[in-house]
Amino acid sequence: MERKILLTDCHDETGIIANVTSICSKYRLNIVKNTEFVAHEQERFFMRTVLEGDFNSNFLSDVRAALPDGASARLVSTAKKRLVVMVTKESHCLGDLLLKHYAQALNLEIVAVIGNYDVLRELTEKFNIPYHHVSHEGLTREEHCRRIMAVINEYNPDFIVLAKYMRILTPEFIEAYPQKIINIHHSFLPAFIGAKPYEQAFNRGVKIIGATAHFVTEHLDEGPIIEQDVIKVDHNFSAEDMALAGRDIERLVLDHALSYVLDNKVFIYGNKTVVFKN
Repeated sequence: MERKILLTDCHDETGIIANVTSICSKYRLNIVKNTEFVAHEQERFFMRTVLEGDFNSNFLSDVRAALPDGASARLVSTAKKRLVVMVTKESHCLGDLLLKHYAQALNLEIVAVIGNYDVLRELTEKFNIPYHHVSHEGLTREEHCRRIMAVINEYNPDFIVLAKYMRILTPEFIEAYPQKIINIHHSFLPAFIGAKPYEQAFNRGVKIIGATAHFVTEHLDEGPIIEQDVIKVDHNFSAEDMALAGRDIERLVLDHALSYVLDNKVFIYGNKTVVFKN
């Protein structure tokens, strides 16, 4: 008996749940869990259905035939997702992911780590994971990204995680991996976009700082948001204190965001997401 997840995204209309569940019954598939949401402004319906049983090749085509025109219906595996992690020098997000990988605490397999510095090689290789140093020195941004892409394509990952990777990606790079690049940004977006957000926050005198995990698009730090959280600070915090305190929230937000993405709980529509957290 297999377990798979049916992801439905379509125009909202009466009877969708009944139509889909009746087809599941027809193919004798057990519905383990069903979660749905309607974005009323867009008249859009989203549903995540966890199924168990013996899957017939005609099942998905029958589901699609029962949905409104233009609908998307995908049947996805619950197997671990392959991740390539990209880093610069900071170790806290990478270290947390490596420990989660080692403990099998997330539905992932880290297949490689790529850094534009060699600083995090020793940490990575302690977990028997390949580390590739692709230096940016003396290269244009375009050439550097192409060299990274050549390494990534050796591993055929499901997702690419920017674990405090502190360089801007080229449009060519982003277009090569649509909806597959996840970034952890060290501010509560849309506040303090771009470089040095903790310095920006300090100069503004904020009383909370946060972190945002989002999909990467061609617009810097403006992709669909997956998860956010904040912690309180006060006038005693310097910009450096904020950055130090922010490490914990960055790890936590990235951890939560990846757990949702890896378990197929995230739908992207426009520049928004629907995240089924339960």
